[in-house]
Amino acid sequence: MSSTRPTVPDTAHRWRCAGCGNLTRFDVTRTRRTKEFWHFDLAGDHQVEQVDLLGEDVETVSCRWCGRDDVIELVQRSAWAEGSVEDPTSPTS
Repeated sequence: MSSTRPTVPDTAHRWRCAGCGNLTRFDVTRTRRTKEFWHFDLAGDHQVEQVDLLGEDVETVSCRWCGRDDVIELVQRSAWAEGSVEDPTSPTS
């Protein structure tokens, strides 16, 4: 088990498993504290109409492919993933 808490990726970063190279599949264990507005109808059923996130703690991130949680790293997103250049896998016209 990893001794440091993982950093949640921002818009310029993503997670990567340094063990197997996975960039897309992770199991994330997190605790969230929310304030919710619940609207009940006359029959007693409810719908959650608003959710405010008061706090979030990401406890662990593990690779879905190899299962490791000790080698998850934060890396820069590639330029084409951000949309600033054309996807190299798409056909050109």
